[in-house]
Parts: sequence; C-alpha cells; structure tokens
Amino acid sequence: MAAGKSLHRKQYIDAMLSVGKKFDWKLGPRETEGDDQAIGYTYLDLYRIYHDPKMMEPTKTQLDRVMTMPAVCTESCPPWSDKDTLLWWWADSSFMAPPVWAELYGITGNKAYLDYMDREWWITSELLYDPQEHLYSRDASYLVKHEENGKKVFWSRGNGWVMGGMPLVLQEMPLDYPSRPKYVERFREMSARLVSLQGADGLWRPGLLDADSYPLPEVSGSAFIVYGLAWGINHGVLDRATYLPAVQKGWAGLVSHIYADGRLGCIQPVGPGPGPYKAQSSYVYGVGAFLMAGSEARQLAQSKH
Repeated sequence: MAAGKSLHRKQYIDAMLSVGKKFDWKLGPRETEGDDQAIGYTYLDLYRIYHDPKMMEPTKTQLDRVMTMPAVCTESCPPWSDKDTLLWWWADSSFMAPPVWAELYGITGNKAYLDYMDREWWITSELLYDPQEHLYSRDASYLVKHEENGKKVFWSRGNGWVMGGMPLVLQEMPLDYPSRPKYVERFREMSARLVSLQGADGLWRPGLLDADSYPLPEVSGSAFIVYGLAWGINHGVLDRATYLPAVQKGWAGLVSHIYADGRLGCIQPVGPGPGPYKAQSSYVYGVGAFLMAGSEARQLAQSKH
C-alpha cells in the first residue's frame, strides 16, 4: 500500500483489493492474536480510498467483540506469560495490532479503540523496554538472555517492528492525546540508540549489542529502522540534520542487497530472535519493510527542508 501510494502505481492497490476480496475482508481466525489482526490495516487503508463499508465492517465487528473480552492472550500464550494481564506479549505485536486499532479510531472517531490500544501497548512496553539500553527485548524470556560478549540480547527485527509500529500509531493519534508525549519520547530514545548502533554498511546486525557475532547485516530489521527514522524526519518528530545521514546511509545499505535476479536478500527467516541465515535468504516481510522504507525515503528526498 505504501509503495502504491508513493509511486502512484494503481496495480499495487488493485493487488491489495484482490487480497481483501479473497478473504471477504475478514481478519485471521485467532480473534485476539495480533498477527491475525494485522491485515486489517490494509483493509482500513483501502476503505479510506474507496469508502466501501464492507471493507471495514468485519474488522470493526471483530475489534468491538475483542474489547468485550478479557485482555489476555488466549491462542498463543507462552508458558512464562502472565495470562491475567498480557495480551501482546512479544515485541513484534507492536506492529501487528496497535496500528489497526489506531486506524480504526482515525476512521470512526471512536476513542474507545485508541484507549484500548494505548492501555495494552503500555502493558507490553513496560515489560519489554530496557530504560538503560533504550531497546526492547523480543519477549520476557529474553530479559535474562545474553550474547556471547555478555551483553543482553536485543533483536534488530524485534526492535524494527516497534520502530515500524509507532509511526503508524502516532499518525492517527491526536496531538492532545494524553499519552502521546510518552510515545514521542520513546520513539526518540530508540531512534538515538539505534543510530548509535548502525554499522559501517548502514545496516544493523541481528543482535544489536554484539555485532561481531553476526557476519551479515539483517535487512528486514534494518528496513523497519530506516522506515521509522525517515518517517520521524518527514513528520517533524526527529531532527533532519541529525538523522538524515543515518537514513541515507541505511537506504544505500538496503539497496545494496537487491541482487541481480531481483531478490532482496540478507533477510533472516522467521524466528523469535537473532539466528543464522545466508545472504541469499529472502522473505516477504523484509520486502514489505523495504517498500515502507522506500516510500518514506522517497518523500524525504523530495522534500526541501
């Protein structure tokens, strides 16, 4: 969707229309699962273009129902989770679910969606965020895990999901929403920390605090980070002079992993934390993150100040 709007390529939007029609505009079968709610963001994006109620109604109906349920993880609770309070228990969920809730608020004006999202986001955030390192653990099991060099494990893609999700929430959140300053502060803290960990090639390694243990950069996490930084500049949340060099360097690094056969490579496979992969490894979420980064980098390149 980001690429379609940025490049004015209607065929990309049409492809997403086909997806929505294929699934009858329904979310995934696990009602409270963030991963299964994520597709709702595309549906709502399309609703904003076409204003067809059937594009939005299944998402709205399901989230209305979820708000009446106990806020607990039901389908995929890890054995260590606090099932009484924790719904979005892993860092990735910050991208999967909150933007959908925020966008539904943006369309309907019903503050209940935003308040629900805000409450659950901060429960997860306060559990996983390290206030000294200004980074997120992937989930609570990683709070006690360490890299070979003795430092804590902070996964680049896990933090990338957070950096990708916060902009989508902030662009729907009113400027006077009570907790908005906390989101902005968190986004700025993370941005500064991540730029300090950027590699010479412009990208980030899977384990953010032990780059020497990972021979290859990780493109999916790096793409989400570049997207977040570029979005921050474009929306006046981050200082252009400070962060533009990091975005330019990061974008050049990402483009260097488009290979001769057209694949975007160096993407770690599905997993819960840093792991091994080969340079030719390519996955759709990395491509999606790249297209999001490209849409913001393109806007940044076109802006004069």
